[in-house]
Amino acid sequence: MFGFALRRLLSTIPVLLIAITACFFILRLAPGGPFDAERALPPEVLANLRAYYHLDDPLIVQYLRYLGRLAQFDLGPSFVTKDFSVARQIGIGLPYTLVLGGTAFLVAIVGGLVAGIVGAIYQNRSVDYFVAAVAMTGLVVPNFLVAPILQLVFGVKLAWLPVGGWGDGSPYFLTLPVIVLSLPHIARISRLMRGSMVETLNANFIKTAKAKGIGRWRTVLRHALRPALTPVVSYLGPAASYLLTGSIVVEQIFGIPGIGRYFVGAALNRDYGMVLGTVIFYMVLIVVLNLLVDLTYAWLDPKVRTR
Repeated sequence: MFGFALRRLLSTIPVLLIAITACFFILRLAPGGPFDAERALPPEVLANLRAYYHLDDPLIVQYLRYLGRLAQFDLGPSFVTKDFSVARQIGIGLPYTLVLGGTAFLVAIVGGLVAGIVGAIYQNRSVDYFVAAVAMTGLVVPNFLVAPILQLVFGVKLAWLPVGGWGDGSPYFLTLPVIVLSLPHIARISRLMRGSMVETLNANFIKTAKAKGIGRWRTVLRHALRPALTPVVSYLGPAASYLLTGSIVVEQIFGIPGIGRYFVGAALNRDYGMVLGTVIFYMVLIVVLNLLVDLTYAWLDPKVRTR
């Protein structure tokens, strides 16, 4: 298992380097800059700012300097927010993003697995059709459309839940953003789980368990659940990364002070350091999550380690 994990970890290094290089040069070559504004700065002030942040150096020199900082785990300064480094801004918004994304991830797993198992057990019945309809709705309707609808219904019309803000971080404030963020993944997980569970329930070892008189739910939980989880586990890595990165839109809509608000503000202000630092942070997070999924997959299917 250690050798398998090491190979997976080493294979991510070139991917990270290519992605960092592409993001760096795309941002630098895009028109505009962090010090462009509606009211232009005096040329001497602009020259001093560019010199202070080394933006007047050749592009390759800037790139190598940035790689040197990354090797020391330094994401550099923010070009727009005075006296704040990129790492500090990410550190401020990270707890809110993790709470929102982590809660939505747990809700998506539990809701998706339960819906998929129920749909497989009651295959081609009214319950299965209802679960499939809800899943398709969650897949088709985008979250930036679901969020205003839920805000209007439950926040404005019924006044049951707040339409935005973090408040004290209680479920009262998190309910709507968590539902919006987790709904598409509940749908995907339920479809994956249903298909895998239907196939597993038709396997010979399940038929043998039923022939021994084992009850339906006991057969599902003891014998069918683990092999049916394999395709779902493969999806959990991308799902977790999407829940954290996809929370950018949800954080903006609901006014949650997570990383997404800093990222959007940095993109609007052309803050190279903050945009690139956020992208790198999310890339590393995605790599780590996918590595954990690979290890879990190898645990569920030992043949993976020898392929």
